[in-house]
Amino acid sequence: MKKTRKPKAVVVGGSIAGVSCAHALIAAGWDVVVLEKSCAPPSGSPTGAGLGLDPLSRKFIESWLRQPDPLNNSSLPLTIDQNQATDAENKISWTLTRDENFNFRGVHWADLHGLLYGALPPHTVLWGHLFLSFCISDDKASVKVMARVLENEEVIQVVADLLIAADGCLSTIRRNFLPDFRLRYSGYSAWRGVLDFSGDENSDTIIDLRKAYPELGKSLYFNLGSGTHCVLYELQNKRINWIWYINQPEPELKGNSVTMKVSSNMIEKLHEDAEKIWVPELARVMKETKEPFVNIIYDCDPLEQLFWDNVVLIGDAAHPTSPHGLRSTNMSILDAAMLGKCLEKWKLENLASALEEFQSIRLPVISKQVLHSRRMGRIKQGLALPDRKTFDPKTATPEDCQELQQKNMPFFDDVPLLVDST
Repeated sequence: MKKTRKPKAVVVGGSIAGVSCAHALIAAGWDVVVLEKSCAPPSGSPTGAGLGLDPLSRKFIESWLRQPDPLNNSSLPLTIDQNQATDAENKISWTLTRDENFNFRGVHWADLHGLLYGALPPHTVLWGHLFLSFCISDDKASVKVMARVLENEEVIQVVADLLIAADGCLSTIRRNFLPDFRLRYSGYSAWRGVLDFSGDENSDTIIDLRKAYPELGKSLYFNLGSGTHCVLYELQNKRINWIWYINQPEPELKGNSVTMKVSSNMIEKLHEDAEKIWVPELARVMKETKEPFVNIIYDCDPLEQLFWDNVVLIGDAAHPTSPHGLRSTNMSILDAAMLGKCLEKWKLENLASALEEFQSIRLPVISKQVLHSRRMGRIKQGLALPDRKTFDPKTATPEDCQELQQKNMPFFDDVPLLVDST
C-alpha cells in the first residue's frame, strides 16, 4: 500500500496561541514548525501578567500535557467572581455582585507558556527566526514561507501545506489579506504588574492585603471606582496579579507592540493616583510592584472570515479583544484545539472543508465574545453605551450589577465543538 504523506504546517508566532496550535496539530497527525522571532524561550518569571483559564481550555491543555498535575500545580483556583465598589474618599469597599460558582484557574503567562513549550517535541519551535513573507503556489496546494535566522542573517524557506498566523493583534500575515485593517482604541489603557512576595509572606503589606481581600487565592476581585476599575487575584508561587484600567486619550504607539515603555515619572504618578483612588492595601501592592508596565487596550470589530486558501488566522491575529471577559488566551487555546480537530476530521485532501468548518465553528463564538468584552469594559470604566445609562458603582441597582458578572459572556459554558459527522 502507498504510504500517505504526513501533512505539514508552519505556525508564525511562538506565544501561547502558537505553541497550543503546535500541540493540537501534532495530535491530529501533522508535522509542525513554529517560527518565533524571540531568540530563546522565556526563562524564570519575566515581567508579564496573569491570566484566567476556563474549564474547556484546561481540558485541552491537560490532554496535550497528558496529565492534569502540571497545570494544577502551576495555577490557583478562581472559584469566586466578585465585583465590589470602592469609595475613594472614605477608602472603603462593598460588594456589588458575587458568583461563587466561577470555575477558572489563575496562572502566570510565563508558567503556562513554559508548560506548553516544554511538552512539545524537540526542535518544533525555531527560536530567533523572523517571519519575512509567504507565497501560495499557483495550484493552491502549498505555501512557501520565508524567514530570517537572526543569529546569522541567513534567509531560509519552509514549504508546507498550511500557514497558521498566530502572530498577535498586529499580525503581519493578516495585513496581506486586509491591508486597510485598523485596531480600535478602547478609550483606556491598563497599568499591569505582578507583585512577587516570596520571602515576604508575613510583611505588613501582605497581611493587610489578606485582611482587605480575605479570599485571595480563590477569588477574582474586580474593584470599581468612579470611571475606573482594577482587577486583583493571586497566582501560584507567592505572586499577586493586578490590572488598573485608566480612561485617557490614545497614547502614541511605537514599534510593533501594544505595550508602552514607562518612565520613573509615570510610575511615581501611578503611585500617587493609586493612593487617592484605591484602599490603602491595594495602593501599597501597586507601589511595591517592580517594573509595572502599560498595555494600550485595543480590539477590533469581528472579521468576516478567518482563512484565505491555505492560510488561517488564530488567536489575537483573528480576534484582537479587550481583556474584560478573560477571553483572549482562552479563545486562542480553543482556536488551536478546534483547528486541530477539524484537520483531523477532514484530512489533508479536504483542507478547504476543514478550514470552512473551523471558521463556521469559531467565527460566531469569537465575534460575540469580542463585542461582549468591549461592552463589559465600557460599563466598568463608566463610559457611554447607547442602550443604558452610564454605570456608577455608588448608585447602581442590583439589576445593573448583574451585568458585571463573567458568566454573562456569550458561550460561557456551551462552546460549540465539531459539527457532527453525517
